[in-house]
Amino acid sequence: MVRLIEVEPGRWRVLRATQPPARSPLPCPHVISDAMPPTEQVDGRFYESKAAFRAVGRALGLTEVGNSKLPPKQRASAGAKQARSDALRKAAARYQAGERPRSI
Repeated sequence: MVRLIEVEPGRWRVLRATQPPARSPLPCPHVISDAMPPTEQVDGRFYESKAAFRAVGRALGLTEVGNSKLPPKQRASAGAKQARSDALRKAAARYQAGERPRSI
């Protein structure tokens, strides 16, 4: 038998078993602090804020190791591919003709 409950005057819904929402056993979410021990940047000043430390480094053109993305690799141009192919073809032809590299 279906049981209905009134959610507000004139509106009904089917009573179903509900699950409690998923909760973490931790008291609060993990937050990474902006504070850090005083650290000297290359400009000679000491910074206690990670954001300020990184901003100065970026302004000076420095790269922070560990959190920067690498620049995308450039594809070889058609001319470079053709030159590489020609060099390999020439080396194979010389080898087939009997030429061998001299050992030192």
